[in-house]
Amino acid sequence: MSVENQASLQKNILVVDDDDDFRWAIGNVLRAGGYKVTQAQDGEEALKLLEKDIPDLILLDYRMPGRDGISVSADIKKRIPALPIIMITAYAEVKYAVKAIKMGVYDYVTKPIDNNNLLFAIKRAIEQQELVQEVEHLRNILNERASLYKLMGNSHRISELVKLVEKVAPTSFTVLIEGESGTGKELVARFIHDMSKVRKGPFIAVDCGAIPENLIESELFGYMKGAFTGAYVDKPGHFELADGGTLFLDEIGNLPYQAQQKILRAMQERCIQRLGAKETKSIQVRVIAATNQPLEKDMEFGKFRPDLYFRLKEFSIKAPALRERKEDIPYLARKFMNEVQSELDKKCNGISKAALQLLVSCQWPGNVRELRNIIRQAVLLCKENGLIKPKHLLFNTNIISHTSGIQSSVSSKIYDGEKSLSETIKSISQTVEKKIIADMLAETKGNKSEAARRLGIDYKTLLRKLKTYQLKIEDQNN
Repeated sequence: MSVENQASLQKNILVVDDDDDFRWAIGNVLRAGGYKVTQAQDGEEALKLLEKDIPDLILLDYRMPGRDGISVSADIKKRIPALPIIMITAYAEVKYAVKAIKMGVYDYVTKPIDNNNLLFAIKRAIEQQELVQEVEHLRNILNERASLYKLMGNSHRISELVKLVEKVAPTSFTVLIEGESGTGKELVARFIHDMSKVRKGPFIAVDCGAIPENLIESELFGYMKGAFTGAYVDKPGHFELADGGTLFLDEIGNLPYQAQQKILRAMQERCIQRLGAKETKSIQVRVIAATNQPLEKDMEFGKFRPDLYFRLKEFSIKAPALRERKEDIPYLARKFMNEVQSELDKKCNGISKAALQLLVSCQWPGNVRELRNIIRQAVLLCKENGLIKPKHLLFNTNIISHTSGIQSSVSSKIYDGEKSLSETIKSISQTVEKKIIADMLAETKGNKSEAARRLGIDYKTLLRKLKTYQLKIEDQNN
């Protein structure tokens, strides 16, 4: 078999003609050319077949009982504009074929059919369609790149992130996105999906920290009616819902150990089994995971499976913290301001220089999510047609006071000479974090959910830090 024939093996041609002998003869020619052949005896049957499967090209006879080829091709083009159609017509009907071409049909061939001319026309039509698809894909990549810069900024750190996204997106690699809460990990995951080969499939995002432990398995893998009390109907899980697309597992470090094993199996075997089901179901899902904490430490303490970790980290991307790309802060602040102005139907004349300096000086433990919230508040507090000033950035001022409030204790630890550099840095970081959490809980009057939201971390992470620092709600104002 020739290289040309081998290249066309996976291409499916739908032949639509009411003449059984003609369909049989053309089918043999196409199969000899390496094509897969599907047949329909009229336009209505062809339209029904299109609901089940879309071919790579349609050979459509002009003269058929009932609807003619022009009418059928018009209907096909409404449903699937990019699908190439070649019209088959008698010599005396060429003028109708020309009319069909003006309506979007790719080409026409006349009876009696010249087999070589037919195969050449099909090859040319499919190649042109593939070229159109490639151009569209490249256009999408450029658009997605521009969108990512527009949403995240133009700093060097973001440029490096975009390069990694563009490299891994077209592949089937599993991706682990690492970064603090509020850095835009889900946004990065969505861009990977939008630039991937499964971009037309679903993108299903799952917050692993928000699902109760006793519901993890049923939420991820689904269940059958009667599988447990309350299972009144069959329900697909997130893996099934993401079939043909991407499943984004956010904060995967919060998953129970037992659930980790089942996720690993689903990824390796590409199949799932609903609770209460006797059979497994094959799936084609690309998994992207994200974490706001080092999974290596969880592995050391036996909280995260090493085999799942290395399966997820087939390719890793670090979402940079906002404090690591402060040059993006003025752009992001103005962007959020414009968005909130539209939402509130309110006009601000900008952000003052002093306010921008204050924004840039902050460390932003809640990252971009925190910045967005602060700007939302500032626009609300700002006078109509006024400037956003430092007095409108109350939370940022608190962050600065939190930092300065522990300055003396930090300084003494730096110069006591009793700890190594790494130990000192770790101690300082923990001191700062403990103070910020304590003050935030005092500010929210012990409301842990609200404190977690303002800090830009999930609820389970806050509970873990409270336990680590031995902070109790009744002690927050001390």
